[in-house]
Amino acid sequence: MLSYRVRLMLIGGIITIAVLGTIFLQAPEPTLTVDELLDNTSDHIGDEVAVRGEIMDGSIDEMNMTFILEGSEGTILVDYSNAGSISNGLGDNRTVYAEGTFKEIDGKYVVEADIIKTSCPSKYEEEA
Repeated sequence: MLSYRVRLMLIGGIITIAVLGTIFLQAPEPTLTVDELLDNTSDHIGDEVAVRGEIMDGSIDEMNMTFILEGSEGTILVDYSNAGSISNGLGDNRTVYAEGTFKEIDGKYVVEADIIKTSCPSKYEEEA
């Protein structure tokens, strides 16, 4: 059995390691709108980003697993072929959160998404 002093030192060491671990971990980037991301493209190319916006009408391409997120002033193509599960809520004019790598491909800005989250449509519908 470990003495009181050894147990106290072990607990202190574990707490110290936990505190140092949280200090050295970076906080995730804040979620950007499509327009905020497009305003600072050079700052984010090649970085992991989190972006939200509405899916443009008719832009969902299930064959290529892409859609277009639109802001008030611009659009970004989202490639969700690497994303895990996609909810059934993926549809035109839905607000979507996409997290992935921001790239420029053939002159177009693309987010290669690892995570896609959709809003709940019933949450925003008016009650009768």
